[in-house]
Amino acid sequence: MPVISGEEYKKRINAINAEVWVAGNKVTGDISEHPAFKGIIRSQAELYGLQCDDQDNMTFSSETTGNRLGLSYLIPKTKGDLERRRKMIQQWALHSGGVMGRSPDYMNTVIAAFAASIDVLDGEANCYPDRLLQFYEYARENDLSFTHTFVNPQSNRSKLAFLEEDVTNARIMDRTEQGLIIKGAKLLATQGGITDEIIVFSAPGAQDNAHAYCFSIPSNTEGLKFICRESFANEGVSYDYPLSSRFDEVDTLVIFDDVLVPWERVFIHDNIRAATRLYVQGKFVPFTLHQIVSRQIIKTDFLLGIAQGIVDTIQIGDYQHVQSKVVEIVKGLEVMKALIIKSEHEAAVDASGIMVPARQPLYVAVNQFQESYPRFAEILQILGASGMMSIPQKADFEGEVGKQLDHFLQGVEVKGEDRVSLFRLAWDLTMSSFGSRQTLYERFFFGDPVRLSQTIYQLYDDNKALETIQPFLSKKADK
Repeated sequence: MPVISGEEYKKRINAINAEVWVAGNKVTGDISEHPAFKGIIRSQAELYGLQCDDQDNMTFSSETTGNRLGLSYLIPKTKGDLERRRKMIQQWALHSGGVMGRSPDYMNTVIAAFAASIDVLDGEANCYPDRLLQFYEYARENDLSFTHTFVNPQSNRSKLAFLEEDVTNARIMDRTEQGLIIKGAKLLATQGGITDEIIVFSAPGAQDNAHAYCFSIPSNTEGLKFICRESFANEGVSYDYPLSSRFDEVDTLVIFDDVLVPWERVFIHDNIRAATRLYVQGKFVPFTLHQIVSRQIIKTDFLLGIAQGIVDTIQIGDYQHVQSKVVEIVKGLEVMKALIIKSEHEAAVDASGIMVPARQPLYVAVNQFQESYPRFAEILQILGASGMMSIPQKADFEGEVGKQLDHFLQGVEVKGEDRVSLFRLAWDLTMSSFGSRQTLYERFFFGDPVRLSQTIYQLYDDNKALETIQPFLSKKADK
């Protein structure tokens, strides 16, 4: 079948009826109508609608069925393919200002990356590359939506934790004729319970074969539970909560209560080396980083737009410190753009014929964003100052004091209601519960920033830099 519509996505998610818990209560009825999920499901459906409406730029033709498939599922073979994917990802990101970190293109990219990496599983015990490739084709042909989880519960993060038995992390409890039996928990399945499937895999560092696996199962699999954090999706009008009412993706703890994973859905099991190789040596890192940085560029542009909007609305652009703060965001944006273009320019075809973007520029870009995003959020707060707290709601402007608010809260050539609308947008992105989660999310996106910087250090080819100093070291001192 071709790419699905937004209505088809909503019907699927309602029909799945996954076991989802919010505030101690099990979700019943259509999940698309639940207050915690109504906004994000509607927004996700809008993305599928955009994909249907602009198939020339957002889809490609399947080489097996001829169907139009989402470009985020494309395994690139040329640099032109990388550019097409980036533009499609950014077109979706524009719809949310880049605040949807788990829009469908992210996990579609992960599936494509795994399928493009089956060569690293060849000859490995308990690995099934053919199943993985077949599942990728099934997912893209049916335009499936995914969440994923690979983070272990924070029960013990000490350096000697490996000496103790891990009793919380989801592990293989048994291997039966039907498949694997999984018991335990995993963290941070964003959009858990509102996607067709959940992919579960091991990040590097597993100490026990029972924790080394990769599989995908439907979200309504028996014994699978999604426990949601407190919802930030305020039910007020979009004027009051312009972002949180539409884009709170909801993060979940995933509990596996003796979940049966059928063998046809198992891609790796009981093989630490293979699980690590799929993550480290496969295409997971370059493909997902390319998607992440593409979205973060749009988000930086969004932040810049809000910052400049504040500057213009209250006419503070003549101050040097204001200009300097806005330029911080400008510099961040331009560097991110340059790094992703550099990654595409230095992309190379590997032995399997796949065009792989250069990793180092992408590592640098995402690590820089981890550091710069909290600063960008701070800049919006500083520019807005007291205006970030003087933000009446829509009902106030529609009430008896509305005319007075329009007068006393006005900006330069802007009525109070319009100025407050801009400041509420800045507040929702940087100061609300939703905004605080955005800052934490970007601060740790793709892992701990210190570890990521260590990876950059270890991978960086310093030979050229060392060569530049050799002529100066070899010359004899002047006599």
